[in-house]
Amino acid sequence: MSLFRKKDLAAMLAQAEDGGKGLKRTLGAGNLVALGVGAIIGAGLFVRTAAAAGQAAGPAVTLSFIVAAIGCAFAGLCYAEFAAMIPISGSAYAYSYVTMGETVAWIIGWALIMEYALGAATVSIAWSEYLNKLLGGSIPYEWSHSPFESITDSAGVLHHGIMNAPALIILLALTLLLIKGTQESAIVNAIIVFIKVAIVIIFIILGWQFIRPENHTPYFIPANQPPLLDGAGKVVADYSGAFKHGWGGVLGGAAIVFFAFIGFDAVSTAAQEAKNPKRDMPIGILGSLVVCTILYILFGHVLTGVANWKDFVDPLKGREASVAYAISTYMTGYGWLATAVTVAILAGFSSVILVMLMGQSRVFYSMANDGLLPKVFSDLHPKYRTPYKSNWILFVFVGAFAAFVPGSVAGDLTSFGTLFAFVLVSAGVWILRVKSPGMERPFKTPLVPLVPILGAVICLAMICALDAQTLKVAFAWMALGLVVYFAYSRKHSKLN
Repeated sequence: MSLFRKKDLAAMLAQAEDGGKGLKRTLGAGNLVALGVGAIIGAGLFVRTAAAAGQAAGPAVTLSFIVAAIGCAFAGLCYAEFAAMIPISGSAYAYSYVTMGETVAWIIGWALIMEYALGAATVSIAWSEYLNKLLGGSIPYEWSHSPFESITDSAGVLHHGIMNAPALIILLALTLLLIKGTQESAIVNAIIVFIKVAIVIIFIILGWQFIRPENHTPYFIPANQPPLLDGAGKVVADYSGAFKHGWGGVLGGAAIVFFAFIGFDAVSTAAQEAKNPKRDMPIGILGSLVVCTILYILFGHVLTGVANWKDFVDPLKGREASVAYAISTYMTGYGWLATAVTVAILAGFSSVILVMLMGQSRVFYSMANDGLLPKVFSDLHPKYRTPYKSNWILFVFVGAFAAFVPGSVAGDLTSFGTLFAFVLVSAGVWILRVKSPGMERPFKTPLVPLVPILGAVICLAMICALDAQTLKVAFAWMALGLVVYFAYSRKHSKLN
């Protein structure tokens, strides 16, 4: 049988309206925007901004945000068309099934595991870092870091991580909330979003007066920038690569901070739970993207102006909890703000993890309904009508990554999964316009095929800018996915 057999769109839409036996439609446009902002503003803003500045872009990280946002805008327009037209859970996976066939849908569904599951793992690791900062470093390094991480303290003592226990705790708490219900999760998320957006705005306003122009000079990392060393003389950042300085560094930084934008496409996974998806999905996707892009650019400008970008690669300075470090070190008289930011970030990270875990469970729900995954992933709770078994399996998988894998590794893999999904969604819009031009489209992507082509090209360029090790691991993961597909999913598919 064909490797590219497609799912019938009418059958897919009928599956979404299955007589009240499926997911509850409880979310309005405001809930969806809040879900998007909840997922977007988190580790990307508070951790990846500093990482991108310190590793590749320097003060030009603001330009990295603009490049990433442009790619997101093109992809976001394509997502909005699909989400309004095909309002079911599954996001890029479901869209690819209709436009490019089962094999491509499986590949993107497998890649989405890197986006949502590893995204949740990355943010839970960041949550652990900020909790330790709030508690004054009282959590031992060994119990808040991966076994693959180590640090030499100021006394010259070497510490090795064992496992990240706080990350496991927050994952468990949010898994229980998701099992309880989508509406309850959305209410908690909306409260958290209000708090963290308020704190971001306060930091931008107060931090602006502490910007030092010399921190923005030079604006780009120079080509002759020597490697930066830690206290033990170990290299912590090397700038010799093409994507580590100058305009190449801006593109490299964009690939790093792209992780910050994955929230808006997570909105599309909740399409089957939206009250009026044809109207509300475009609002949720594009509205959250616009709000967060503006905040990101302003935030990056202030952060790199308050603290020097070199501080953000030093593990004894600002590499962990970079925002709190910048405030407490350089913003005299605002120590209270450092504490407030840390509390708000902890709450904010929680909302990101919540949306990522919800998105992944909904993708698994759709894949299991199609027969590509075991039925256990689509089993709904008899009372709450949430995919509770999928949530528990995810907790085990994501928890293992959060406890034993460094955050930087998981974060870059998340960027790969996101970018790959964006490429296929952009291509899918163009394909469906050609093959089914008369189909009802409540929201239309403008300037087709220009917008989809630009979205795909920019996202492919950012994939190329990821480091070689990340790409090797990502392609190995995709190869494993193909093995699973041909060994299990292809035979059990409902289209078979």
